[in-house]
Amino acid sequence: MRHVTTYAYEETASVCYNELRLLPRETPRQTLHAAAIAVVPRPALQADEVDWFGNRVTFLTVQEPHGRLTITATSEVTVAAAAPPAPLDTPAWESVRDAVAAERSAAGLRALETTLPSPCVRWDDGVRGLAAAAFPPARPILDGALALMHRIHAEFAYDREATTVSTPVEEVLRERRGVCQDFAHLVIAALRALGLPARYVSGYLVTKPPPGQPKLQGADASHAWLAVLVPGFGWIDLDPTNDMIPSDEHVSVAWGRDYGDVSPVKGVVLGGGDHVMTVGVDVEPVE
Repeated sequence: MRHVTTYAYEETASVCYNELRLLPRETPRQTLHAAAIAVVPRPALQADEVDWFGNRVTFLTVQEPHGRLTITATSEVTVAAAAPPAPLDTPAWESVRDAVAAERSAAGLRALETTLPSPCVRWDDGVRGLAAAAFPPARPILDGALALMHRIHAEFAYDREATTVSTPVEEVLRERRGVCQDFAHLVIAALRALGLPARYVSGYLVTKPPPGQPKLQGADASHAWLAVLVPGFGWIDLDPTNDMIPSDEHVSVAWGRDYGDVSPVKGVVLGGGDHVMTVGVDVEPVE
């Protein structure tokens, strides 16, 4: 797996500071075998840490004049296919809401955090109405979450030009257009509007699908989906862009409350003027 981000500056930049979330996580279904980040020009400082959500974070500082910055992340992972529970065998959504609200263990408080508004995930009456339609009384939580995902996929158009990283959820719902980030935020907002825990997941899709299978929407770039907490079964991933429960073609990199917590690359540059950023992603099976 290879992710290359390049910044080409209009003028010479003197210093830049960056925070990267580009290396995959270790999870129960995902094993990381090798990972590395290479930067040109070579950073004066490069250090790795783990953030509040358990994501791998790389901090770097380039302190020499440069007109171009290239960040290349490479990794090799094994991803096992998920075995999701039968939707009708999961608890009623109201019982999940009530249990999460009452739990005060460390894990419970982390789950409670994902029921609250966050900078990119807020909701209005329109989002509440979307949630209510998918979750009538006593509906099993995964059954309702799947119905919500299916509706977003059926009624919303994938449009790279329709939104930006700052487009609010309410506008996505109104215009019914967007990209993977928007659809993930919208489903998360609807779930949280009911008091249900939902988190944002960033990662990658296999670039070249197996023979006879269609290429998934969102390949060739960083992808986004979400996960909903289902007591007794853990966090279940949902990909509304492709209307599916992710399996062995999704590689998880980071998760948090919303996109702002898991942005692949963010930072500050001194000088440089305007710049052009390009991103290329290749995720291919290893025989």
